Amino acid sequence: MNLSFASRLFARWSAIALFAAACALPAQALELAGVNIEPTAKVAGKELKLNGAGIRTRVIVKVYTMALYLPEKKDTPAAVFDSQGPRRFAITMLREVTGEDFGQAFMAGITANTDKAERSKFVNQLGQFGEVFVNVGKMGKGEVLTCDWIPGSGMVMAVNGKQVGEVLPDIAFYNAVLKIWLGEKPVDTSLKPALLGQSKG
Repeated sequence: MNLSFASRLFARWSAIALFAAACALPAQALELAGVNIEPTAKVAGKELKLNGAGIRTRVIVKVYTMALYLPEKKDTPAAVFDSQGPRRFAITMLREVTGEDFGQAFMAGITANTDKAERSKFVNQLGQFGEVFVNVGKMGKGEVLTCDWIPGSGMVMAVNGKQVGEVLPDIAFYNAVLKIWLGEKPVDTSLKPALLGQSKG
């Protein structure tokens, strides 16, 4: 075999091997404001991919990080809302917020991004959703709120891994909650593109 040809062949296969090894490496966690955002999450037995993550900032104060997990990555709100299978969004607090303030902010976000007719369809779930934050009392720095959509069951909320509140069965309500950040009037205009994987937030 020609030595030059053999060298080129070796170099080519070495490059392929290195690329394959790199692809085999696990995805690394993203760090935002000192919070590790995991690249995957398991919900209802299915591994979900990190769609995007960012920081909720109010004026200049960093309030929480948020990560959105889906079965497949989506880059538009409509595609997220239409996503099939389980989903998760996870919020990690960067400062302490009372449950009442947190709940009121969420309710305001839902109201801003849905109309009265839409809200009338899940008024009971809206009330149960608000009660969760009243009952939680406060969310301290470092505490984690997860909201999972589990097909065939509903929306399951947990604080630090412990379920809070009732299971809320309507996918339309889960999407209404997501509209707080992904709707036409998002609570934070920089967080919306971050959750869609368009920036790091």
